[in-house]
Amino acid sequence: MEESFLQSNFAERLGGSSFGKDTKIYKFEKIKRAKRAAMKAHPGIKLIDMGIGEPDDMAFPEVVAALCKEAALWENRTYADNGIDEFKAAVAQYMKELYHADVNPETEVMHAIGSKAALALLPTCFINPGDITIMTVPGYPVMGSWTKYLGGEVVNLPLLEANKFLPDLESLTADQCKRAKLLYLNYPNNPTGASADEKFFAKAIDFAKKNNILIVSDAAYAPLNFQGKPLSILSLPGGKDVAVELHSMSKGFNMTGWRLSWVCGNELAVKAFAFVKDNADSGQFAAIQKAAICALKDQANITPKICEKYERRLKSMTESLCKLGFPAKVPEGSFYLYVKAPKGTDSGDKFETAEDFSQWLIKEKLISSVPWDDVGNYVRFSATFVARGGISEEKEVLSEFGRRLSGSKFVW
Repeated sequence: MEESFLQSNFAERLGGSSFGKDTKIYKFEKIKRAKRAAMKAHPGIKLIDMGIGEPDDMAFPEVVAALCKEAALWENRTYADNGIDEFKAAVAQYMKELYHADVNPETEVMHAIGSKAALALLPTCFINPGDITIMTVPGYPVMGSWTKYLGGEVVNLPLLEANKFLPDLESLTADQCKRAKLLYLNYPNNPTGASADEKFFAKAIDFAKKNNILIVSDAAYAPLNFQGKPLSILSLPGGKDVAVELHSMSKGFNMTGWRLSWVCGNELAVKAFAFVKDNADSGQFAAIQKAAICALKDQANITPKICEKYERRLKSMTESLCKLGFPAKVPEGSFYLYVKAPKGTDSGDKFETAEDFSQWLIKEKLISSVPWDDVGNYVRFSATFVARGGISEEKEVLSEFGRRLSGSKFVW
């Protein structure tokens, strides 16, 4: 078949004329293929999927009811553009109640069609060719990817267990600090589950002020906090001077597929984001925003129940892993358990990488996880496995998880 003229027209950011010809298989595709193969080879055994990074439950009934009501209203049919005032006001109230952070709903809040979309758009507000975005690894790569698309550079700071999975900002060179425009932070963290405290955020604020850098604090998992009150960088002195924060309806409200988040904080940065967003989309459906208002106003009832479930599951998973020699600890937040991968088993299996171990888990134990080999060899187990039968089914899954793993002795 003759090659299409488009092959030479692709942008270099996609690989130019080589786009689509890369035969490399990425880890998530490898996981999907291994899962399909394992289920085909063992049709009578249910795969325990602890790799999925999204809530396993639907939104709460009262929120679904609110969506149905609002979707039927004639006035909600049109473009929402840069959002509805009622949603912004509910966000401001929510930020005040849960995080003790004051944001002006008129000038310091802007909705987005999910945090992923917001992270893609923010670099377009600030990054020119040669500018730097500081990212953390392992982590969610979207803002770094878009920085590169724009001709910018990415400096990755490793999240080391020895430093409680916090980045070492002092390791940056003077030139990197001078050229940096954005600093991405994500706490509670995906995938490590680590949380940042006020001391670290205060240090980050001082760093940003000194170097004229905007902090993009990805707080998607902030409501899922097991160590006291959830924390916002905007609640600290000087936070709004140098930071915007991303919040989501996904993790703390079981509304992943609804695609609704918001950017709040520094007024000028929010204004720039709104300007770019207005040229990228026409806003999220007003009925979804109005249903989200229902959820935000009832956060004291909704989110604690979600937190309780994930903390309960994570404690059980940690207990099972510790019995087998894994150096597992219950995270301070999120719904992820991030643990070192073993080097092998006493029966001769060898794992050079976390990916090797993850593939073995799927094929031999029918347990799915996500490997991370960016900074050491770790695997991420998610407490979002499906258990639609309630706590009784949840206990069965957790018991089976421990039983399957107990059939092997691991070498460290």
